This record gives sequence, C-alpha cells and structure tokens, in this order.
Amino acid sequence: MNYHYSMVIQWSEEDKLFLVHLPEFPWQEFHTHGRTYEEAARNGQEVIETFVEMLKEENKVLPEPRMLPKKPLQVA
Repeated sequence: MNYHYSMVIQWSEEDKLFLVHLPEFPWQEFHTHGRTYEEAARNGQEVIETFVEMLKEENKVLPEPRMLPKKPLQVA
C-alpha cells in the first residue's frame, strides 16, 4: 500500500547504519535501519505498513500525514 507518511533517514556514524525515524509515529525515536539508504527506505515503508495494519486492527485512528506547505518555500 502507499501511505503518505514522512520518513527521516539519517546516517549514524556510531552504528554505521542509516537510521529511520517516522515522525507521525513518535512513540520511539528510531523505528528501523538499513545498511544502505535504499534498504533503510524499504524497511521504513514496511514499518509504516505494519503500524497502519496494527492501528486498523485495534480500531485506532491513523495519524494525519504531515504535509509540506502548498506555498513554495522561499530560499534566501
């Protein structure tokens, strides 16, 4: 499935991995990781799908996706 949730992927020098944070699911800082950026993104998508399924099964409300402003950002 294709959900419009945010994913922040950042390199961890300490772990030597790309760590994935899912801002709309804030109950823990990092949710998954990957050895490559692509692997981290795939793993992040799997976690999002798992969280959505879990929340639906528990009849809980899905979090609202965070959206960028429709107005273009101004760069100085």
